[in-house]
Amino acid sequence: MKPITFYKMSGSGNDFILIDNRNHVVDQNNMADFVKNVCRRKMSVGADGLILVENSETVDFKWRFFNADGSQAEMCGNGARCAARFACINKITEKEMAFETDAGVVEAHVSDDLVNIKMPVPSDIQGEFSLTLKTGSMTMSSANTGVPHVVISTKDVNDIDVVSLGREIRHHKKFSPAGTNVNFISPNDGGTIAIRTYERGVEDETLACGTGAVAAAIVTSNKTGAGSPIRVLTRSGCFLNIYFTKKDDNFSDVFLEGDARIIYRGELYNEAWKDD
Repeated sequence: MKPITFYKMSGSGNDFILIDNRNHVVDQNNMADFVKNVCRRKMSVGADGLILVENSETVDFKWRFFNADGSQAEMCGNGARCAARFACINKITEKEMAFETDAGVVEAHVSDDLVNIKMPVPSDIQGEFSLTLKTGSMTMSSANTGVPHVVISTKDVNDIDVVSLGREIRHHKKFSPAGTNVNFISPNDGGTIAIRTYERGVEDETLACGTGAVAAAIVTSNKTGAGSPIRVLTRSGCFLNIYFTKKDDNFSDVFLEGDARIIYRGELYNEAWKDD
């Protein structure tokens, strides 16, 4: 394969490798290994995920989103914002756009490095339930915001061992076989919410998770009656704004707004994805 042009981008601390694959520059054989290898930190570019922007027959473009472990995911809120800005700056589409994901068509608006996307309608919203863990019982809520999430309220997210606890919940038999993402939230200054997330597919804590922030906002609204918008402080220090319409217990017109930063543009050589 020839060197592949790519962009490294960050959505509120969630970092991604983005490639324009409309002309099939990426070899489709062994995609999982390719993704895992280029997402390795220090050994390659390193990222939480990889996004291929491809042709669509119905809307402006479609994407394929891969987690760092090579698995393909239906949706990623921070990745979607990066994909939207990537498409805009590469003249694939205008500032207003729609693109295909495995969770449905996503609409987006780009304004410099600030991107607003319309999220899939949340589903499988479940109020508080208890889960038996190694350390005892823990109360949590859940929602699917394109991918599955559980949300756990705590006094201070800084006191949580996100990796070990998140990993145990992610692999709990209740959520098998697909597993779940795990979010811990606590009240923050000015009526905002602080969040920390263990991401399925990255298998570690990430600095931000867009779909997790949306799940946190939904759970918070149901629990406290908080209205739109809800502002969420991610581990990176960046804020995500979640807008929604709520009627009874149903949510619609859910929007996620936050930054999508260009870090650098470069070329991937085959040494970037070769096995050790």
